[in-house]
Amino acid sequence: MIHIPKAEYTRRRKALMAQMEPNSIAILPAAAVAIRNRDVEHVYRQDSDFQYLSGFPEPEAVIVLMPGRQHGEYVLFCRERNAERELWDGLRAGTEGAIRDFGADDAFPITDIDDILPGLIEGRDRVYSAMGSNAEFDRHVMEWINVIRSKAHLGAQPPNEFVALDHLLHDMRLYKSAAEVKVMREAARISCAAHVRAMQASRAGLHEFSLEAELDYEFRKGGAKMPAYGSIVAAGRNSCILHYQQNDAVLKDGDLVLIDAGCEIDCYASDITRTWPVNGKFSPEQKAIYEIVLASQEAAFKQIAPNKHWNQAHEATVQVITAGLVKLGLLQGDVDELIASEAYRAFYMHRAGHWLGMDVHDVGEYKVGGEWRVLEVGMALTVEPGIYISPDNQTVAKKWRGIGVRIEDDVVVTKQGCEILTGGVPKTVAEIEALMAAAR
Repeated sequence: MIHIPKAEYTRRRKALMAQMEPNSIAILPAAAVAIRNRDVEHVYRQDSDFQYLSGFPEPEAVIVLMPGRQHGEYVLFCRERNAERELWDGLRAGTEGAIRDFGADDAFPITDIDDILPGLIEGRDRVYSAMGSNAEFDRHVMEWINVIRSKAHLGAQPPNEFVALDHLLHDMRLYKSAAEVKVMREAARISCAAHVRAMQASRAGLHEFSLEAELDYEFRKGGAKMPAYGSIVAAGRNSCILHYQQNDAVLKDGDLVLIDAGCEIDCYASDITRTWPVNGKFSPEQKAIYEIVLASQEAAFKQIAPNKHWNQAHEATVQVITAGLVKLGLLQGDVDELIASEAYRAFYMHRAGHWLGMDVHDVGEYKVGGEWRVLEVGMALTVEPGIYISPDNQTVAKKWRGIGVRIEDDVVVTKQGCEILTGGVPKTVAEIEALMAAAR
Protein backbone atom coordinates (compact mmCIF):
# COMPACT_ATOMS: atom_id res chain seq x y z
CA MET A 1 0.00 0.00 0.00
CA ILE A 2 1.06 3.58 -0.67
CA HIS A 3 1.46 5.69 2.47
CA ILE A 4 2.71 9.12 3.43
CA PRO A 5 6.38 8.60 4.40
CA LYS A 6 7.53 9.27 7.96
CA ALA A 7 9.88 12.06 6.81
CA GLU A 8 6.91 13.99 5.43
CA TYR A 9 5.25 14.19 8.85
CA THR A 10 8.50 15.56 10.28
CA ARG A 11 8.67 18.16 7.50
CA ARG A 12 5.07 19.25 8.16
CA ARG A 13 5.65 19.70 11.89
CA LYS A 14 8.78 21.75 11.22
CA ALA A 15 6.94 23.88 8.64
CA LEU A 16 4.13 24.57 11.11
CA MET A 17 6.54 25.41 13.95
CA ALA A 18 8.41 27.79 11.64
CA GLN A 19 5.18 29.79 11.29
CA MET A 20 4.39 29.83 15.01
CA GLU A 21 5.36 32.81 17.17
CA PRO A 22 8.57 32.33 19.20
CA ASN A 23 8.01 30.96 22.70
CA SER A 24 4.63 29.43 21.81
CA ILE A 25 3.03 25.99 22.11
CA ALA A 26 0.55 24.10 19.91
CA ILE A 27 -1.80 21.49 21.39
CA LEU A 28 -3.95 19.17 19.28
CA PRO A 29 -6.10 16.17 20.33
CA ALA A 30 -6.74 12.93 18.46
CA ALA A 31 -10.29 12.16 17.37
CA ALA A 32 -12.48 10.67 20.07
CA VAL A 33 -13.91 7.18 19.66
CA ALA A 34 -17.47 7.52 18.35
CA ILE A 35 -20.14 5.24 19.79
CA ARG A 36 -22.46 3.69 17.22
CA ASN A 37 -24.88 2.29 19.75
CA ARG A 38 -24.60 1.10 23.35
CA ASP A 39 -21.12 -0.48 23.60
CA VAL A 40 -20.45 -0.75 19.85
CA GLU A 41 -17.99 1.73 18.33
CA HIS A 42 -17.83 3.16 14.83
CA VAL A 43 -14.72 2.21 12.87
CA TYR A 44 -12.08 4.62 14.18
CA ARG A 45 -10.93 7.39 11.88
CA GLN A 46 -8.24 9.81 13.05
CA ASP A 47 -8.85 13.57 13.11
CA SER A 48 -7.46 14.97 9.84
CA ASP A 49 -5.34 17.73 11.41
CA PHE A 50 -3.91 15.29 13.96
CA GLN A 51 -3.19 12.75 11.21
CA TYR A 52 -1.59 15.43 9.03
CA LEU A 53 0.97 16.25 11.70
CA SER A 54 1.65 12.80 13.13
CA GLY A 55 0.40 9.82 11.11
CA PHE A 56 -0.47 8.40 14.55
CA PRO A 57 -3.58 6.20 14.16
CA GLU A 58 -4.77 5.79 17.77
CA PRO A 59 -7.37 7.56 19.92
CA GLU A 60 -6.66 9.05 23.35
CA ALA A 61 -3.61 10.98 22.19
CA VAL A 62 -2.48 14.61 22.21
CA ILE A 63 0.20 16.30 20.07
CA VAL A 64 2.24 19.08 21.68
CA LEU A 65 4.60 21.17 19.52
CA MET A 66 7.06 23.50 21.27
CA PRO A 67 9.44 25.32 18.90
CA GLY A 68 12.89 25.64 20.41
CA ARG A 69 12.33 23.28 23.35
CA GLN A 70 15.71 21.90 24.37
CA HIS A 71 14.44 18.41 25.23
CA GLY A 72 12.61 17.96 21.93
CA GLU A 73 10.02 20.03 20.11
CA TYR A 74 7.49 17.24 19.39
CA VAL A 75 5.85 15.65 22.42
CA LEU A 76 3.17 12.96 22.06
CA PHE A 77 0.86 11.87 24.86
CA CYS A 78 -0.65 8.44 24.11
CA ARG A 79 -1.96 5.23 25.66
CA GLU A 80 0.56 2.96 27.32
CA ARG A 81 1.06 -0.63 26.25
CA ASN A 82 -1.42 -2.87 28.09
CA ALA A 83 -1.29 -6.64 27.47
CA GLU A 84 -4.89 -7.26 28.57
CA ARG A 85 -6.43 -4.42 26.53
CA GLU A 86 -4.30 -5.32 23.51
CA LEU A 87 -5.66 -8.86 23.69
CA TRP A 88 -9.17 -7.43 23.22
CA ASP A 89 -8.60 -4.33 21.08
CA GLY A 90 -5.32 -4.77 19.20
CA LEU A 91 -1.76 -3.59 19.60
CA ARG A 92 -0.84 -0.11 20.79
CA ALA A 93 2.26 1.89 19.96
CA GLY A 94 2.82 2.95 23.55
CA THR A 95 5.29 5.69 24.48
CA GLU A 96 8.24 3.70 23.10
CA GLY A 97 6.49 3.19 19.75
CA ALA A 98 5.52 6.87 19.62
CA ILE A 99 9.22 7.74 19.63
CA ARG A 100 10.51 4.78 17.61
CA ASP A 101 7.83 4.54 14.92
CA PHE A 102 6.14 7.94 14.83
CA GLY A 103 9.03 10.35 15.28
CA ALA A 104 8.12 11.88 18.65
CA ASP A 105 11.06 13.51 20.44
CA ASP A 106 9.43 12.71 23.77
CA ALA A 107 6.34 10.70 24.76
CA PHE A 108 4.30 10.39 27.95
CA PRO A 109 1.31 8.30 29.03
CA ILE A 110 -1.98 10.06 28.31
CA THR A 111 -3.02 9.35 31.91
CA ASP A 112 -0.23 11.72 33.07
CA ILE A 113 -1.26 14.66 30.89
CA ASP A 114 -2.90 16.66 33.71
CA ASP A 115 0.34 16.47 35.70
CA ILE A 116 2.76 17.19 32.84
CA LEU A 117 1.08 19.51 30.33
CA PRO A 118 0.59 22.56 32.60
CA GLY A 119 4.36 22.51 33.15
CA LEU A 120 4.96 22.52 29.38
CA ILE A 121 2.51 25.38 28.84
CA GLU A 122 3.84 27.47 31.71
CA GLY A 123 6.10 30.28 30.55
CA ARG A 124 4.91 30.10 26.92
CA ASP A 125 3.42 33.39 25.64
CA ARG A 126 0.97 31.97 23.12
CA VAL A 127 -1.15 28.79 22.90
CA TYR A 128 -2.28 27.51 19.48
CA SER A 129 -5.17 25.04 19.64
CA ALA A 130 -8.13 23.78 17.62
CA MET A 131 -10.42 26.20 19.43
CA GLY A 132 -14.13 25.65 18.93
CA SER A 133 -13.94 22.28 17.19
CA ASN A 134 -13.87 20.12 20.33
CA ALA A 135 -15.70 21.64 23.29
CA GLU A 136 -14.54 19.00 25.76
CA PHE A 137 -10.89 19.46 24.83
CA ASP A 138 -11.26 23.27 24.97
CA ARG A 139 -12.42 22.79 28.57
CA HIS A 140 -9.34 20.70 29.35
CA VAL A 141 -7.06 23.38 27.88
CA MET A 142 -8.64 26.00 30.13
CA GLU A 143 -8.28 23.69 33.13
CA TRP A 144 -4.53 23.37 32.40
CA ILE A 145 -4.25 27.16 32.01
CA ASN A 146 -6.10 27.68 35.31
CA VAL A 147 -3.67 25.36 37.08
CA ILE A 148 -0.89 27.75 35.99
CA ARG A 149 -2.94 30.84 36.91
CA SER A 150 -3.54 29.47 40.37
CA LYS A 151 0.24 29.48 40.90
CA ALA A 152 0.83 32.98 39.51
CA HIS A 153 1.49 34.28 43.02
CA LEU A 154 4.39 31.81 43.17
CA GLY A 155 5.85 33.24 39.98
CA ALA A 156 4.18 30.95 37.43
CA GLN A 157 3.63 32.61 34.05
CA PRO A 158 0.38 31.71 32.28
CA PRO A 159 0.15 32.41 28.52
CA ASN A 160 -1.65 35.60 27.57
CA GLU A 161 -2.57 34.79 23.97
CA PHE A 162 -4.79 32.05 22.56
CA VAL A 163 -4.88 31.51 18.79
CA ALA A 164 -6.83 29.08 16.59
CA LEU A 165 -4.41 26.65 14.95
CA ASP A 166 -6.74 26.18 11.95
CA HIS A 167 -5.56 29.15 9.92
CA LEU A 168 -1.90 28.08 9.75
CA LEU A 169 -2.58 24.37 9.48
CA HIS A 170 -5.40 24.52 6.94
CA ASP A 171 -3.42 26.73 4.60
CA MET A 172 -0.61 24.15 4.70
CA ARG A 173 -3.06 21.33 3.93
CA LEU A 174 -4.28 23.16 0.83
CA TYR A 175 -0.97 22.56 -0.98
CA LYS A 176 -0.47 18.87 -1.74
CA SER A 177 3.07 17.49 -1.83
CA ALA A 178 4.25 14.90 -4.34
CA ALA A 179 3.76 12.20 -1.68
CA GLU A 180 0.18 13.34 -1.04
CA VAL A 181 -0.66 13.38 -4.75
CA LYS A 182 0.73 9.85 -5.03
CA VAL A 183 -1.63 8.64 -2.28
CA MET A 184 -4.57 10.50 -3.84
CA ARG A 185 -3.79 8.88 -7.22
CA GLU A 186 -4.00 5.48 -5.53
CA ALA A 187 -7.34 6.32 -3.87
CA ALA A 188 -8.58 7.53 -7.26
CA ARG A 189 -7.36 4.38 -9.03
CA ILE A 190 -9.25 2.10 -6.63
CA SER A 191 -12.38 4.25 -6.83
CA CYS A 192 -12.23 4.25 -10.65
CA ALA A 193 -12.16 0.43 -10.61
CA ALA A 194 -15.17 0.45 -8.28
CA HIS A 195 -17.22 2.67 -10.61
CA VAL A 196 -16.31 0.51 -13.62
CA ARG A 197 -17.38 -2.59 -11.68
CA ALA A 198 -20.72 -0.98 -10.76
CA MET A 199 -21.33 0.00 -14.40
CA GLN A 200 -20.65 -3.56 -15.52
CA ALA A 201 -23.00 -4.97 -12.88
CA SER A 202 -25.88 -2.60 -13.63
CA ARG A 203 -29.15 -4.39 -14.53
CA ALA A 204 -32.84 -3.61 -14.26
CA GLY A 205 -34.35 -5.43 -11.28
CA LEU A 206 -31.33 -5.02 -9.01
CA HIS A 207 -31.43 -2.58 -6.10
CA GLU A 208 -29.32 0.53 -5.58
CA PHE A 209 -27.61 -1.30 -2.71
CA SER A 210 -26.62 -4.06 -5.16
CA LEU A 211 -24.37 -1.53 -6.90
CA GLU A 212 -23.20 -0.12 -3.57
CA ALA A 213 -22.04 -3.63 -2.67
CA GLU A 214 -19.95 -3.74 -5.86
CA LEU A 215 -18.33 -0.44 -4.87
CA ASP A 216 -17.59 -1.62 -1.33
CA TYR A 217 -16.07 -4.86 -2.62
CA GLU A 218 -13.66 -3.02 -4.89
CA PHE A 219 -12.76 -0.48 -2.18
CA ARG A 220 -11.83 -3.20 0.31
CA LYS A 221 -10.12 -5.34 -2.31
CA GLY A 222 -7.94 -2.35 -3.14
CA GLY A 223 -6.93 -1.90 0.49
CA ALA A 224 -9.22 0.98 1.46
CA LYS A 225 -10.56 0.64 5.00
CA MET A 226 -13.67 2.68 4.30
CA PRO A 227 -15.45 4.96 1.84
CA ALA A 228 -14.40 8.61 2.10
CA TYR A 229 -18.09 9.53 2.65
CA GLY A 230 -21.49 7.87 2.48
CA SER A 231 -21.87 6.47 -1.03
CA ILE A 232 -24.73 7.88 -3.11
CA VAL A 233 -26.39 5.35 -5.43
CA ALA A 234 -29.41 7.15 -6.87
CA ALA A 235 -31.58 5.65 -9.60
CA GLY A 236 -34.42 7.29 -11.49
CA ARG A 237 -36.01 10.24 -9.68
CA ASN A 238 -33.57 9.76 -6.78
CA SER A 239 -30.80 11.12 -9.02
CA CYS A 240 -32.38 14.57 -8.53
CA ILE A 241 -31.76 14.41 -4.74
CA LEU A 242 -28.24 15.79 -4.31
CA HIS A 243 -27.30 13.96 -1.10
CA TYR A 244 -29.53 10.91 -1.48
CA GLN A 245 -28.35 8.05 0.73
CA GLN A 246 -31.18 5.54 1.18
CA ASN A 247 -29.70 3.38 -1.61
CA ASP A 248 -32.55 0.85 -1.45
CA ALA A 249 -34.75 1.53 -4.50
CA VAL A 250 -35.13 -0.88 -7.44
CA LEU A 251 -33.19 -0.11 -10.65
CA LYS A 252 -35.74 0.25 -13.45
CA ASP A 253 -35.30 -0.25 -17.18
CA GLY A 254 -35.06 3.14 -18.88
CA ASP A 255 -33.83 5.02 -15.81
CA LEU A 256 -30.47 6.58 -15.18
CA VAL A 257 -28.40 5.72 -12.10
CA LEU A 258 -26.11 8.34 -10.55
CA ILE A 259 -23.29 7.10 -8.32
CA ASP A 260 -21.22 9.50 -6.22
CA ALA A 261 -18.67 7.44 -4.31
CA GLY A 262 -14.98 7.23 -3.46
CA CYS A 263 -12.68 5.51 -1.02
CA GLU A 264 -9.92 6.92 1.14
CA ILE A 265 -6.34 5.69 1.41
CA ASP A 266 -4.16 6.70 4.36
CA CYS A 267 -6.85 9.29 5.22
CA TYR A 268 -6.85 10.86 1.71
CA ALA A 269 -10.17 10.97 -0.13
CA SER A 270 -11.23 10.41 -3.69
CA ASP A 271 -14.60 11.65 -4.92
CA ILE A 272 -16.07 10.46 -8.23
CA THR A 273 -19.53 10.77 -9.76
CA ARG A 274 -20.71 8.98 -12.88
CA THR A 275 -24.20 8.73 -14.33
CA TRP A 276 -25.30 5.98 -16.71
CA PRO A 277 -28.42 4.20 -17.99
CA VAL A 278 -29.49 1.18 -15.95
CA ASN A 279 -29.99 -0.82 -19.14
CA GLY A 280 -26.80 0.39 -20.82
CA LYS A 281 -28.42 2.61 -23.46
CA PHE A 282 -29.10 6.36 -23.10
CA SER A 283 -32.48 7.65 -24.30
CA PRO A 284 -32.32 10.74 -26.58
CA GLU A 285 -33.33 13.01 -23.68
CA GLN A 286 -30.86 11.44 -21.25
CA LYS A 287 -28.09 11.74 -23.85
CA ALA A 288 -28.90 15.40 -24.54
CA ILE A 289 -28.69 16.36 -20.87
CA TYR A 290 -25.63 14.18 -20.28
CA GLU A 291 -23.67 15.75 -23.14
CA ILE A 292 -24.31 19.28 -21.84
CA VAL A 293 -22.97 18.31 -18.42
CA LEU A 294 -19.93 16.62 -19.97
CA ALA A 295 -19.20 19.65 -22.18
CA SER A 296 -19.47 21.92 -19.14
CA GLN A 297 -16.97 19.79 -17.25
CA GLU A 298 -14.52 19.90 -20.16
CA ALA A 299 -14.88 23.69 -20.24
CA ALA A 300 -14.13 23.82 -16.49
CA PHE A 301 -10.92 21.78 -16.85
CA LYS A 302 -9.58 24.47 -19.20
CA GLN A 303 -10.04 27.07 -16.45
CA ILE A 304 -7.97 25.20 -13.86
CA ALA A 305 -4.35 26.31 -13.95
CA PRO A 306 -1.94 28.47 -11.98
CA ASN A 307 -2.97 32.17 -11.90
CA LYS A 308 -6.60 31.42 -12.75
CA HIS A 309 -8.95 32.01 -9.84
CA TRP A 310 -11.14 29.50 -8.02
CA ASN A 311 -14.45 30.64 -9.54
CA GLN A 312 -13.44 30.56 -13.21
CA ALA A 313 -14.14 26.82 -13.50
CA HIS A 314 -17.60 27.28 -11.99
CA GLU A 315 -18.35 30.21 -14.30
CA ALA A 316 -17.39 28.04 -17.30
CA THR A 317 -19.87 25.32 -16.25
CA VAL A 318 -22.65 27.88 -15.76
CA GLN A 319 -22.06 29.30 -19.24
CA VAL A 320 -22.18 25.91 -21.00
CA ILE A 321 -25.11 24.54 -18.95
CA THR A 322 -27.24 27.67 -19.40
CA ALA A 323 -26.61 27.79 -23.17
CA GLY A 324 -27.35 24.06 -23.41
CA LEU A 325 -30.63 24.35 -21.52
CA VAL A 326 -31.70 27.22 -23.80
CA LYS A 327 -30.87 25.14 -26.88
CA LEU A 328 -33.07 22.30 -25.57
CA GLY A 329 -35.88 24.72 -24.71
CA LEU A 330 -35.70 24.03 -20.98
CA LEU A 331 -34.84 27.69 -20.38
CA GLN A 332 -36.09 30.57 -22.49
CA GLY A 333 -34.33 33.88 -23.02
CA ASP A 334 -30.91 35.45 -23.52
CA VAL A 335 -28.08 33.32 -22.09
CA ASP A 336 -26.26 36.25 -20.43
CA GLU A 337 -29.47 37.54 -18.86
CA LEU A 338 -30.39 34.06 -17.63
CA ILE A 339 -26.94 33.77 -16.02
CA ALA A 340 -27.26 37.23 -14.44
CA SER A 341 -30.67 36.32 -12.97
CA GLU A 342 -29.39 32.84 -11.96
CA ALA A 343 -32.30 31.18 -13.77
CA TYR A 344 -30.07 28.13 -14.31
CA ARG A 345 -30.20 27.42 -10.56
CA ALA A 346 -33.57 25.70 -11.01
CA PHE A 347 -31.56 22.94 -12.75
CA TYR A 348 -27.98 23.45 -11.45
CA MET A 349 -28.13 24.51 -7.82
CA HIS A 350 -24.66 23.70 -6.52
CA ARG A 351 -21.15 24.89 -7.22
CA ALA A 352 -18.80 23.17 -9.67
CA GLY A 353 -16.49 21.73 -7.03
CA HIS A 354 -14.68 21.91 -3.70
CA TRP A 355 -11.19 21.41 -2.27
CA LEU A 356 -10.21 17.76 -1.87
CA GLY A 357 -7.68 16.11 0.42
CA MET A 358 -7.83 14.46 3.82
CA ASP A 359 -11.42 15.63 4.13
CA VAL A 360 -13.65 15.04 1.14
CA HIS A 361 -14.74 18.69 1.45
CA ASP A 362 -11.24 19.73 2.36
CA VAL A 363 -10.05 22.70 4.37
CA GLY A 364 -8.73 25.97 2.93
CA GLU A 365 -10.21 29.36 2.17
CA TYR A 366 -12.02 29.88 -1.14
CA LYS A 367 -11.62 33.65 -0.91
CA VAL A 368 -8.64 35.68 0.29
CA GLY A 369 -9.21 39.33 1.14
CA GLY A 370 -12.68 39.17 -0.37
CA GLU A 371 -11.37 37.97 -3.75
CA TRP A 372 -11.60 34.46 -5.21
CA ARG A 373 -8.45 32.52 -4.40
CA VAL A 374 -5.90 32.22 -7.19
CA LEU A 375 -5.08 28.59 -8.01
CA GLU A 376 -1.53 27.37 -7.38
CA VAL A 377 0.42 24.20 -8.11
CA GLY A 378 -0.48 21.40 -5.69
CA MET A 379 -4.06 22.46 -4.94
CA ALA A 380 -6.52 19.56 -5.36
CA LEU A 381 -10.19 19.99 -6.16
CA THR A 382 -13.24 18.30 -7.63
CA VAL A 383 -15.00 19.33 -10.84
CA GLU A 384 -18.63 18.23 -10.65
CA PRO A 385 -21.23 20.03 -12.75
CA GLY A 386 -24.75 18.63 -12.92
CA ILE A 387 -28.26 19.11 -14.26
CA TYR A 388 -31.25 17.93 -12.22
CA ILE A 389 -34.77 18.11 -13.63
CA SER A 390 -37.19 17.50 -10.79
CA PRO A 391 -39.82 14.82 -11.46
CA ASP A 392 -42.36 17.40 -10.23
CA ASN A 393 -41.20 20.21 -12.53
CA GLN A 394 -44.38 21.17 -14.40
CA THR A 395 -42.65 23.87 -16.48
CA VAL A 396 -40.90 21.34 -18.72
CA ALA A 397 -42.19 18.62 -21.03
CA LYS A 398 -42.80 15.28 -19.30
CA LYS A 399 -40.02 13.54 -21.26
CA TRP A 400 -37.37 15.58 -19.36
CA ARG A 401 -38.70 15.05 -15.85
CA GLY A 402 -36.75 12.95 -13.38
CA ILE A 403 -33.45 13.13 -15.28
CA GLY A 404 -30.52 13.87 -12.96
CA VAL A 405 -26.93 13.87 -14.27
CA ARG A 406 -23.70 14.70 -12.47
CA ILE A 407 -20.15 14.00 -13.66
CA GLU A 408 -17.34 14.47 -11.15
CA ASP A 409 -13.58 14.10 -11.35
CA ASP A 410 -10.67 14.90 -9.05
CA VAL A 411 -7.88 17.15 -10.30
CA VAL A 412 -4.58 18.56 -9.04
CA VAL A 413 -3.28 21.90 -10.29
CA THR A 414 0.02 21.47 -12.18
CA LYS A 415 2.42 23.96 -13.78
CA GLN A 416 0.75 23.40 -17.17
CA GLY A 417 -2.89 23.24 -16.05
CA CYS A 418 -4.34 20.29 -14.16
CA GLU A 419 -3.89 16.54 -13.86
CA ILE A 420 -7.14 14.54 -13.82
CA LEU A 421 -6.67 11.80 -11.22
CA THR A 422 -9.90 9.95 -12.00
CA GLY A 423 -9.68 9.44 -15.74
CA GLY A 424 -9.97 5.65 -15.36
CA VAL A 425 -13.78 5.59 -15.56
CA PRO A 426 -15.50 5.87 -18.96
CA LYS A 427 -17.22 9.21 -19.39
CA THR A 428 -18.48 9.73 -22.95
CA VAL A 429 -21.83 8.27 -24.00
CA ALA A 430 -20.12 5.95 -26.50
CA GLU A 431 -17.56 4.69 -23.95
CA ILE A 432 -20.20 4.01 -21.29
CA GLU A 433 -22.53 2.20 -23.70
CA ALA A 434 -19.63 0.11 -25.08
CA LEU A 435 -18.43 -0.90 -21.60
CA MET A 436 -21.92 -1.88 -20.49
CA ALA A 437 -22.66 -3.78 -23.73
CA ALA A 438 -19.45 -5.80 -23.29
CA ALA A 439 -20.50 -6.76 -19.75
CA ARG A 440 -23.87 -8.19 -20.83
